[in-house]
Amino acid sequence: MSSSSAAGNLAIVVATDRNNGIGINNTLPWHLPEDLAHFKRTTTGHSILMGRKTFESIGRPLPNRRNIVITRNADWQHAGVETAASLPAAAALAGDGPAFIIGGAQIYAEALPLVNRLIVTRIEQTFDCDAFFPALDPQIWREIAREQHHAETSGFDYAFVTYERR
Repeated sequence: MSSSSAAGNLAIVVATDRNNGIGINNTLPWHLPEDLAHFKRTTTGHSILMGRKTFESIGRPLPNRRNIVITRNADWQHAGVETAASLPAAAALAGDGPAFIIGGAQIYAEALPLVNRLIVTRIEQTFDCDAFFPALDPQIWREIAREQHHAETSGFDYAFVTYERR
């Protein structure tokens, strides 16, 4: 991604626990319908970029979104999905409109230096995880918005937090 305008249209959307855990065995370690609804509101009508394992954990293209899967396997394909061999190629496919990087851990790590905005659901619990989101450097990222919530069904405290690159 050589152009800063491409990076300006890319944002990361992620849910993490207190330890930046994002998943275990290619699944979410929690059930938080409020976060899924927030994710849907945020990404509907836009491109979503994800690694192949993330796509396979979802199991289908997400409706009302342009699904772009990043895979090194040139033969991999799935109906309703476009493929790209790299994150820069996926960002180029997404074009000028807003696009959201939705996982997994390897794609997040690669994308973090390239994006200017993070939309994080911070769950105030610790879960058993084997995949993690990189720690945020406060010298690089500043919090610009926070909505604190409590999920009645799960009992979790959580927040929707937006970060912007300094």
